[in-house]
Amino acid sequence: MNDLFTWAALGTIAGASAATLLATNVIGGLIGPSGDKLRKWIAIVIALLLSYLTAAFADEVGGEKWIIAFFNALVIFSAALGVSQFPPGNRQATPTQLASGREPKIFRSWV
Repeated sequence: MNDLFTWAALGTIAGASAATLLATNVIGGLIGPSGDKLRKWIAIVIALLLSYLTAAFADEVGGEKWIIAFFNALVIFSAALGVSQFPPGNRQATPTQLASGREPKIFRSWV
């Protein structure tokens, strides 16, 4: 049981991202289809909580750790939801898209 999640693992970007993704999907699944639009907000709240909890237990005394915790929360959120991946139009085509002739372009505008 100690190999799954530990306090030390939750203090890392990988552990916090995995916990954020897991908790977001479980909470969103419990809410049901109406919770799909809430998932990104659930994820940012969980990422902020984990980041600020980690900062609270940090040995550093300086007040800058709270500012850094905010940016760490953004990194956790981005990693958990895959925000740093290519936009949907640039991702590899699925078999369904290929069969229907909707293969995405190699380069497409992000906006």
